[in-house]
Amino acid sequence: MSVAVILISLLAAVETTAEPCLTLEMFSREGCPHCAEARGFLRQLAAREPNLEIEIRDVEREPEAAERLRQLGREHGVATLGVPTFHLCGRFTVGFSDAATTGALLEAWIRGVDDVAPDSVTVPILGSVSWERLGLPLFTVVLGLVDGFNPCAIWVLLFLLSVLVNVRDRQRVVVVAATFVIVSGVAYYAFMAAWLSIFILVGMSRWVQIVLAILAIGVGCIHVKDFLAWGKGPSLSIPDSVKPHIYSRVRGIVNAESLPAALGGAIVLAVLVNVVEILCTAGIPAVYTRVLTLQDLPIWEYHAYLVLYNLAYVFDDSLLVIVVVVTMRKRKLQEGEGRWLKLVSGAVVLILGLLLLFAPGWIGG
Repeated sequence: MSVAVILISLLAAVETTAEPCLTLEMFSREGCPHCAEARGFLRQLAAREPNLEIEIRDVEREPEAAERLRQLGREHGVATLGVPTFHLCGRFTVGFSDAATTGALLEAWIRGVDDVAPDSVTVPILGSVSWERLGLPLFTVVLGLVDGFNPCAIWVLLFLLSVLVNVRDRQRVVVVAATFVIVSGVAYYAFMAAWLSIFILVGMSRWVQIVLAILAIGVGCIHVKDFLAWGKGPSLSIPDSVKPHIYSRVRGIVNAESLPAALGGAIVLAVLVNVVEILCTAGIPAVYTRVLTLQDLPIWEYHAYLVLYNLAYVFDDSLLVIVVVVTMRKRKLQEGEGRWLKLVSGAVVLILGLLLLFAPGWIGG
């Protein structure tokens, strides 16, 4: 018997005795809209592939399923997990876009093909972005802009600028005000990064969404109440007891003998204001970071979106600085303006809370 015949016989034996890899695991949870879409696709796939065994496992109801998902994540080097997640023949992917993309990838795996044509493009900062996810950058920018128009931050910035213009030194006004805005953005980023870490730590529980939604609804209702009944009842604003300390620090910045001393005062004031106004602004960034963690992104991309959010957040303040520097005129936040800002902020966070509670799929949950 020739060597060629022997090799052919061995290959035939391996082919006939090898077990086919036809078990697809899907990790899911109740209330996940992308999971529901994936289940619909898998029903159609099962009809086309009668030999395919499909196991759908709920990570909330089955502790062993959650542990299995974490184990697979470790094996495949995926630190940020979400649902739906698929495992087939040693291949692993997180998320479901639609039948034409993720579905095509799964069918390719069944045929033994490792990949299919990409459905994404690479853009600066955000990296690879699928067409489905093009709405997230816009969502990020809009919420950042709305959040930036909160009366707490604007009141402090306008007060600082109104005192600074008395110096009649445009360059000093620019440097001090820009330092305040930049440090405010960095401090706010750190605040949101803390939210992000918490949500990544607690994982994918629907109960986290419910608690956060109730908190957002409460914050939104209080802001709307401030519009309807300004100065009455509970309010999420800078307390009157803190304002004298802010006045004192602003005057210290203006009266500082040197520019470095003034910049140091602006940095301290920016950090202090962001700590004090956490309750004033917590609703929108908390909901946003929770929605962000439901997008199944790598950790660096989460932080890239936080940077984008905070660039939009400080854009409003930057415009105020430009207007005051150009005109060198004093400008204070009037009560009527503050009430309208409260209404806009409250309405946005209230809507987000209601969506997160009753229709999380509309905002990516």
